[in-house]
Amino acid sequence: MQDVGTAKTATPAISPFAAEPIKRADAQRLAGVLKAFADPARLRLLSLIQSSPEGEASVSDLTAPLGLSQPTVSHHLRILTEAGLLEREKRGVWAYYRLVPSAIAAIADLLTPPRKRATKKAR
Repeated sequence: MQDVGTAKTATPAISPFAAEPIKRADAQRLAGVLKAFADPARLRLLSLIQSSPEGEASVSDLTAPLGLSQPTVSHHLRILTEAGLLEREKRGVWAYYRLVPSAIAAIADLLTPPRKRATKKAR
C-alpha cells in the first residue's frame, strides 16, 4: 500500500470505565476520536465504505449517496483518517478509503464496561 494515512489521534490504552481514572491526555485523545464519530455524515461515510463491495471507496463514489459536495466529503474523510478510523491509499489521481477494523474494535472495547467485556470473552 502506498500513501496510507496514519492516525494523528491514537486511542488511549485505558478505558474510561476501568478501575482507575482515565488520564486527561487519554480522555482528550478518546474525545477527539469520538468527535469524529459524532457526525451523521461521517457515520454514513463509515457505513457506505464498509458496505461497498470492495470494502473501499473514493470520494467520487461517496458524493452522490451522501448528497454532499466533493470538498465536504473530502473534509469528512480527512477527519476520519486523522482519527485513525480510515486508511487512505493513493492510486493515480484517486485516493481510496477503507475502514481500520482494529481502530473501531479498540474504541468499542474501550467503551465496554469491564464486566461486560469479561462476559463477552467467556462466551
